[in-house]
Amino acid sequence: MNAPAITVLMPAFNAGRYIAEAIDSVLSQTFTDFELLIINDGSTDNTESVINSYTDPRIRLFNQQNMGVIGALNKGLELAAGKYIARFDADDICYPERLSVQYKFMETHPDHVMIGSACEYIDQDGNFIFRWDPPACRHEELTNLINYASPFDHPTVFYKKEVALALGGYPRGAIHFEDHLFWTSFFSTGKLVNLREPLIRHRFHPGSVTMDEKRRGKSFNRLKYACIRKGGITREESEILHQIVHKQDHKKVKEGAYYTLCGKKFLVNNYQPPVARNHLGKAIRIYPFRLDNYALYILSFFPKFFIAWLHKKTSNPDLNNGTHG
Repeated sequence: MNAPAITVLMPAFNAGRYIAEAIDSVLSQTFTDFELLIINDGSTDNTESVINSYTDPRIRLFNQQNMGVIGALNKGLELAAGKYIARFDADDICYPERLSVQYKFMETHPDHVMIGSACEYIDQDGNFIFRWDPPACRHEELTNLINYASPFDHPTVFYKKEVALALGGYPRGAIHFEDHLFWTSFFSTGKLVNLREPLIRHRFHPGSVTMDEKRRGKSFNRLKYACIRKGGITREESEILHQIVHKQDHKKVKEGAYYTLCGKKFLVNNYQPPVARNHLGKAIRIYPFRLDNYALYILSFFPKFFIAWLHKKTSNPDLNNGTHG
């Protein structure tokens, strides 16, 4: 059989609740010359049985012991048969034209090595939260921004496999910013771009690794951006990061972060004060001593124009639409 044009690379860990919807969205693509490579990273729920319920020959399943998302992604790069890699997560949803749009762009712009896009964020139940517009789109803009913030939403990216392999894959040890550090190395190999068209729906939920950077703390972010600027990470730095993240990535912490982030976005990006207060109330019950949750709750009673003004005054203007702002 001929190799497919695209490998849709999907790592999965305990994704049984959402993975059928993610798989269905890939199988419904208007562009059909692809394989869906799912790396089941030691799931202990029904993830594997859901995947095995499909009979579409384009689905390839690889089961491994839990190695974390970086290990799963690098195994996927090793096994991928496609010329291009379309990154995708097991809890997100692809729009039908996603692969077609990105494939056509890369084929007609051979000097480009990676492309991302805008996306729409949804909550754990599939409700629209806000549209994320990239803070930079053109290559020159991305070059100026990459050392200060990640201008790509990871599940939207589409890149040349041979370039990714030549760069050594996702950097081991860069926990929770392996994508950002990886992108920095792509700039030496060709052009990068973001499309303004949303191509996926990106899901927030308490089990995801997405967390407001401010909640990660100064130590994490100081070390992260030092690694970004120098383009690499040492074993010692990785060990420090693991210690920080180990203290943060617990169910209670992530649930609190999820409800805080949803509350913030339902104020700043999608002004719905009652919905925001519902999320913030849950965040307060989880962590009653976090003063920022109370501040956001009080802010939810202020008019939209004031919240927009305050956000503009207190945020980096280049990142106002970001998920971590």
